[in-house]
Amino acid sequence: MGNQLHSKEFKNNFVNIFNGIDKVSRDPKQTPGVLYTRAMPSPVSAPKLVSYSVELGEILGLDSRLDSKSVEILSGNRVVNSMIPYAACYGGYQFGHWANQLGDGRAITLGEIEKDNHIFEVQLKGSGRTAYSRRGDGRAVLRSSVREYLMSEAMYYLGVPTTRALSLVDTGDKVLRDMFYDGNADYENGAIVARVAPSFLRFGNFQILFARGEEDNLRKLLDWTVEKFYPDITSSGDNRVVDFFRNVSKRTSGMIAEWMRVGFVHGVMNTDNMSALGLTIDYGPFSFLDNFDPTFTPNTTDLPGRRYAFASQPSIAFWNLQRFSESLMPLMNDQKLLEDEVENFKSYYQHDYFKMMSSKFGLSHLDTEDRREFLIAVENCLYELEVDMTLFYQFLIDIDRSGESKDSTIKHFKDCFYIDLTESQERQFYNMIKVYKELLSSDSLSDDESIELMRKANPRFILRNYLLHEASEKLEKGDSSLFDELFLALKDPYSKIGDKFFVKRPKWAAQKAGCSMLSCSS
Repeated sequence: MGNQLHSKEFKNNFVNIFNGIDKVSRDPKQTPGVLYTRAMPSPVSAPKLVSYSVELGEILGLDSRLDSKSVEILSGNRVVNSMIPYAACYGGYQFGHWANQLGDGRAITLGEIEKDNHIFEVQLKGSGRTAYSRRGDGRAVLRSSVREYLMSEAMYYLGVPTTRALSLVDTGDKVLRDMFYDGNADYENGAIVARVAPSFLRFGNFQILFARGEEDNLRKLLDWTVEKFYPDITSSGDNRVVDFFRNVSKRTSGMIAEWMRVGFVHGVMNTDNMSALGLTIDYGPFSFLDNFDPTFTPNTTDLPGRRYAFASQPSIAFWNLQRFSESLMPLMNDQKLLEDEVENFKSYYQHDYFKMMSSKFGLSHLDTEDRREFLIAVENCLYELEVDMTLFYQFLIDIDRSGESKDSTIKHFKDCFYIDLTESQERQFYNMIKVYKELLSSDSLSDDESIELMRKANPRFILRNYLLHEASEKLEKGDSSLFDELFLALKDPYSKIGDKFFVKRPKWAAQKAGCSMLSCSS
């Protein structure tokens, strides 16, 4: 039998601790007073394992090859006796408005695997209807599942806090989807992603309890979360609540700074998509930046307001934390203590952001006014000149630090421009690089130290949307070659192993559906 998924003893911590509806239900309903409803994956007709993250499997204590019974579990066709599958109940603010009850509409948690004093919750996304599916079918398509599977693992290897993906299964069934909500629905291949995290707990799990006035459940959830995931917190009363919030705030700050480092745009930062553990969660209409554009949002639903645009992500995180803090207020005697802590996010993020940007530029700090002004000038320049963010920082690592002419500088960076530069634009770019070299020459770091810092902070390979789109299109036709190449490259994104893809986005991909912008439909 070996170390297979079906031989694991699953734990059911969440179900055993909290109130829930213990009868399996696939009918939409409001579920006040409970934190979950029992669920059961709906069988699929012809499951096929498309990909398995062997490295994650090893962490879970699984063999490098999965047998047919394990694949049946990952496709929702088998549930072992130790599992108590469920769908969690939560609410959320969506695009700034309270949406009330939401919940796991197409994700079913099978249970938890405990190994080496770590908890790994295993969840199937796309495995059928639950009590929280509302009008949805609980399924997911291969197109979106390829994106979530590859991006979850890509972000892990980039060093960004994230949930992970264990497997991708083609269900053998067709799923009807209207990709752009324009009335042109079509059938696509169905798929299921097995997601793994210490917990998929969200801001929204707390918010729905606050909205319903369920203070006892709220306190119980906070205490459980602290005991399981923030064991260093030993305080009680108001201090316990504030310490918990502070930890969530700091983790959120660190996560957002990492998003900004690699040019990631989540696309749908609703509070039900915000992890209480500071993890990137729910990969939907996301994108990496191609050309540096602070106003870019990959989500068609986010137009025209661009609430979740790249540069807005830190302020949205703060707004979400404000709403999260409100849900904890009933547990406070002196609410001002928590209100004051909410404001501290700004200083946490400022610290994380400037430390991160210092690393990207290979500088010891960005603490002085002239250095902060330089940072603003760089971002303006990259935006106005439509410069590829990833390529720019890679070329920056290899510049001649002693000095180059304007022409040789432009030639060095020529492959990262999306437009033909005018003479004045070339001068603007060259002057920016000259200022940067002056900062380097006066910095306390040696050239070797600076370059080492930059190589660790700046990825050479990113999963661009057009590559994901091409990979899923080919996979639909039975060709896994590009998918396999991307899966290999994403595991070592700071090396040259993926240099086949070390090019800017091709012109054809700028406007092609699914390559630049996406909807929430999956």
